[in-house]
Amino acid sequence: MHLQPMLHDLLVATMAPTQAWSAADGQIRARGAQGCYHADVRFLSRAEVSVGGREPEAIASGSSGTGSVEVVALLRTVDSPGADPTVQLHRIREVRPGSVREVLELTCATREPVTLSLEVAVACDLADMDQVKQGRSGTNVPARAEGDHGLVWEDTAGTRVALRAHGAEVDVIDPLAPRLVWRATVTPGAATVLGWEVVASVPSGLVGPPATTVPEWAVPAVTSDDRRLPALVDQALADLAGLRMSAAFAPDDTFLAAGAPWFFTLFGRDSLWAARMLLPLGTELAAGTLRVLAARQGAVVDHDTAEEPGKILHEVRNKSVDLGDGGRALPPVYYGTVDATPLWVCLLHDAWRWGMPAHEVEALLPAMERALAWMTDHGDADGDGFLEYADLGGRGLANQGWKDSGDSVQWRDGSLAAGPIALCEVQGYAHEAAMSGAELLEAFGRPGAERWRGWAADLASRFRQQFWVHDERGRYPAIALDANKRPVDTVTSNIGHLLGTGLLDPEEEGLVAGRLASPDMDSGFGLRTMSTESAGYWPLRYHGGSVWAHDTAIVVAGLSRSGHGEIAAQLAAGLLAAGAALDYRLPELYSGADRGASGMLVPYPAACRPQAWSATAAVAVLSAALGLRPDVPNGTLHVSPPSPSPVGAVRVDGLRLGGGSLTVAVDSHGGIVAVEAETNIRIGLPGDMAGVRSATR
Repeated sequence: MHLQPMLHDLLVATMAPTQAWSAADGQIRARGAQGCYHADVRFLSRAEVSVGGREPEAIASGSSGTGSVEVVALLRTVDSPGADPTVQLHRIREVRPGSVREVLELTCATREPVTLSLEVAVACDLADMDQVKQGRSGTNVPARAEGDHGLVWEDTAGTRVALRAHGAEVDVIDPLAPRLVWRATVTPGAATVLGWEVVASVPSGLVGPPATTVPEWAVPAVTSDDRRLPALVDQALADLAGLRMSAAFAPDDTFLAAGAPWFFTLFGRDSLWAARMLLPLGTELAAGTLRVLAARQGAVVDHDTAEEPGKILHEVRNKSVDLGDGGRALPPVYYGTVDATPLWVCLLHDAWRWGMPAHEVEALLPAMERALAWMTDHGDADGDGFLEYADLGGRGLANQGWKDSGDSVQWRDGSLAAGPIALCEVQGYAHEAAMSGAELLEAFGRPGAERWRGWAADLASRFRQQFWVHDERGRYPAIALDANKRPVDTVTSNIGHLLGTGLLDPEEEGLVAGRLASPDMDSGFGLRTMSTESAGYWPLRYHGGSVWAHDTAIVVAGLSRSGHGEIAAQLAAGLLAAGAALDYRLPELYSGADRGASGMLVPYPAACRPQAWSATAAVAVLSAALGLRPDVPNGTLHVSPPSPSPVGAVRVDGLRLGGGSLTVAVDSHGGIVAVEAETNIRIGLPGDMAGVRSATR
């Protein structure tokens, strides 16, 4: 039986498109997902250190910055007699695009110098990432010695892996399991430094490292009564720096890879949401993401790739991806997503409101018009006025919303809904995209604004008639309509994505907010993807009861925008508690089990981390706490924090607005203490929407 490897207890360092995974003790063992990867190829599957034939005993390990991890271990078989350990190994692993370097620093506090033999056993299997994800073992590739201190592995496809270990003896008696051996003397009071570096060259694909090493966002200074918030933001931005990527078809623009290890590439939906949540720190990442996706916007109808004119892609890989599910496989460029296209329009609009330069916005308006046209010409395949999806090629994803696992759309009794499926949140995105697109068309003097406003109004009316269901607790939106246009009645987090899109009226938003605040949805660590009252609920089901940080953050933002500050604060507090329980690195998802008296968080063992939209959730919570509503094109910033503040008193210096710096401070009651902007902009405050002009520093 092949099982997907667990990740929750592994140590990871990333610098896209390269990543290194090891056990918590630093050892890279030939098992599971452990190894060093570049462009979805595992170029080192083993790197195990031993001293005198014994493994070091790790006592501490963790991240030491973007692309770097450290391990402190003891060598008790070579030190002095006595209870105190006196010989230490400090293992420092640094990941850079295309390479992994490891420093092995030995120190001692013995009376006399210590002579020892340190060995690193290495191997390379060149396994593809989808093979690793399916739990299949790779076959080691034979190594050959190169020079006095080097090894090389190669394959017929053009992949070349070169390892250098200065000062080491290279043992290739067994080419499938070579060894690096150092004879070293460690002197008290001085460090002995050894090390190795491996460089991978994989045939060029569609994604690679970014053109620059400088992140596209500002790093703000955050002070808060809740000290978990600054820690969460700091870790998030460090993680995001290791997820920056570019595409061969748009090499000068940067986007965020979805997550490590499985989704270390461009994902339309994920990259769009991550860029959208990061807008308070600048528009540059959003602009790059928009341009990259526009460069591969759909142009033809192709059922095998799910491409359609105007459609935004789902994901890009260097080669086809075997899903390990009945012959399903995704082509290198795949368009099987129903929500990326309206989300692209929403991001363009929001980036414009945050101050993306007008000429950059205007250059993307033709792509926006094609995206809007896709919603009616192709997204609504059966003409019923709703966006729906179906896998017409038969080998792609069965579900094509953000909950894209095969069992994510269920009836309340646990049975699966039959497609084509029209998801509730996608109708919200489409409504917001139509209204946002209309505003952009009008602002730039292009035709069509009234058409899209009318279409959005009709969509809201149809949604009201067909999606709303009720149970003993009242009315709520169904997760979806099935193939027979019946509302699928499971209560899910999807309904929270409708808040703030304009699709619902205030009364309906209140019903949704109340439903999300109930104990069957709020786990205490964030919002469950499915109610505990549904037959299909299980806290460790990928989309059927687990908690996804980005999902909760989107709902927190929507609650804040729609005036439900107390519920927003309740869910934000859950994310902060989860962050504290996870060393402030929010993974892809975690268990939806109740927080309980112990406050113990149960991991989802195969969750990716770092994950882009999970990391940017920290900035989304921060933005919601400040209540920022920018409108740079019209020279206005509205500031309306929720009351009470979900994080107590908070001050943020170094936000970005219209290309300038922005400072906002809020007290614990949600009262505004200070708003200072470099740009000359009118500040709209609660109770004084005429506003005051900020000082220009």
